[in-house]
Order: sequence, then C-alpha cells, then structure tokens
Amino acid sequence: MKVIHIIIILVLALIIAVVVTTLSDSGTYSTFAEAAQNPGRELHIIGTLDRSKPIDYDVLKNANQFSFFMVDGNGDKKKVVYNNSKPQDFEKSEKVVVIGSMNGDQFVATSLLLKCPSKYKDEKPSKFSEKKFGI
Repeated sequence: MKVIHIIIILVLALIIAVVVTTLSDSGTYSTFAEAAQNPGRELHIIGTLDRSKPIDYDVLKNANQFSFFMVDGNGDKKKVVYNNSKPQDFEKSEKVVVIGSMNGDQFVATSLLLKCPSKYKDEKPSKFSEKKFGI
C-alpha cells in the first residue's frame, strides 16, 4: 500500500469519527430522569419555571449563584443551580432550557436559554368603526 492510500484512509476515519461524535451530541432535549441516569454527562433540558417554589438569589450572599425549581416535559421537578448571575426578567420567561448535568439530586446548569413571552398576543383587535369611504 502506498503512503497516500494510508493517509486517505486515516483522513476518512477521522471524518467519520467527527460526524458520529457530532450526531450523538446534538439533537433532542433530555429529561431529568435521563440526566439522573447519566450523571456528569452534559445534557439540554427544556421545561418551565415552577412558580410555586421560590427563586433563591441573594446578591449580598453570592451574586454569582442562584437556584430555582424547574418542571421538565415529563412533569418531573428538580432544583436547578446556576453558577452565574440571574438573567434579567427571568421570572417572566415562558420556557427555560438548562444545559448542564446532574449532581446528586439537583441539576447544575452551566448555561441557560430563556424563551421570553411574546409581545404579540392572540387577542383580536377592537372592532373597526362602520365608516365607509367612497371611492
């Protein structure tokens, strides 16, 4: 075998390895149950803020940590700890995506993505007046 054939085979193997790795890490959102089964693995979990539980954020105590409770798509509630400052208008978010891993019984997020409520509501506009304009 020539050296060029060996190099081509190695390059193809590297490309296949990169594609397989990329496809296995991307795609779908996980749940807290899956995160509990895979501690230490970084996952994306989408859910909603549990408004019945308090948000723990004390600027004087630690400005770079806050925690909240989130409900995932299966209805599981978990405490989420985020080691960064609280995003502005966090309480108004409709959906929250946390990126991180399970640590014991809580989810430690390294990143947060928020879906803010739409300023466009599904309300119908008030009825127009019955004026008719001649053309």
